[in-house]
Amino acid sequence: MPPIIQLNQLTKTFLVDGHPFNALDGVSLEVQQGEIFGIIGLSGAGKSTLVRCINLLESPTSGTVLVRGQELTKLSSKELRLARRKISMIFQGFHLLMQRTCLQNICFPLELQGIAKSKAKERALELLQMVGLEEKANSYPAQLSGGQKQRIAIARALATDPDVLLCDEATSALDPKTTREILSLIRDINKRLGVTVVIITHDMKVIEEVCSKVVILNQGKVAESGTVEEVFSNPKSEAGRRLVYPGGMPALHLLKDSRVIRVAFNGGTAYQPLIASLAIDCGVKANILGADTRNIDGKAFGTMLLGLPEDEADANRALQYIRSQPNITVEEVQDYHA
Repeated sequence: MPPIIQLNQLTKTFLVDGHPFNALDGVSLEVQQGEIFGIIGLSGAGKSTLVRCINLLESPTSGTVLVRGQELTKLSSKELRLARRKISMIFQGFHLLMQRTCLQNICFPLELQGIAKSKAKERALELLQMVGLEEKANSYPAQLSGGQKQRIAIARALATDPDVLLCDEATSALDPKTTREILSLIRDINKRLGVTVVIITHDMKVIEEVCSKVVILNQGKVAESGTVEEVFSNPKSEAGRRLVYPGGMPALHLLKDSRVIRVAFNGGTAYQPLIASLAIDCGVKANILGADTRNIDGKAFGTMLLGLPEDEADANRALQYIRSQPNITVEEVQDYHA
């Protein structure tokens, strides 16, 4: 099946103080139907520019944008308006109409399409129930919490039965508990409706919570891409390491252990006590020099630096034991710069 979103060598150039600046520089990526796809990067990486190019709120300087097989950059204004009905978007700031009730906010995009008021209201009530806010139908946005506002924004975005839902930092203004609730709702909508979701964020916790694949942007370029498990277990780019290990890892020249190894956890059970098992089964005690691991759906991802004993026989026995474990890879490390 062809990808639902395909970006090819996308470039967006702005003039800053009279000089050209590439906010995007040759970005290519594919999103498959039904995925929850993450795009992450630090501030200024080009994330918001990229997501606005997907629905052509920003026109790329060069490159192509294909959604559902249509090259959006070649559509007429009328054709683009029709195509955008299947590409909805939610924002950090909610963008609700403050003078309208929640029900009226959800009806608004349907009104723009000329849908009869009775049918628009019926659809809006269904969506209010889906996002768990049917009792707020006649409330105004000012009467809602941030999480409730985002739920209404999601319901409004779904009113036109989109194929793609773009989320531009949609949880950045929310507290951690509410963020988890909104992400759970997005996951449920993805499964229930089959909507493809693209999440733009600077927060790795958002990516690990709901995404299956991720692209890391850095200075307008794709620094790294792959499944969340691949990127989290062994980030290959400097930008990836900065995001996955924000606190950095220890510089090995400061460590006194004779041999240092990096253990990568690639999706085995999160409850496997590797270090304890090493001590019990092999009688070898390893020194944990640094670690950044995550439990994602009961599976372990991330890396750990271990200092092995100076005794060569003990060190080799430990290496052999660790390498025999499932879903774990090991490499000896000579130097590492955090």
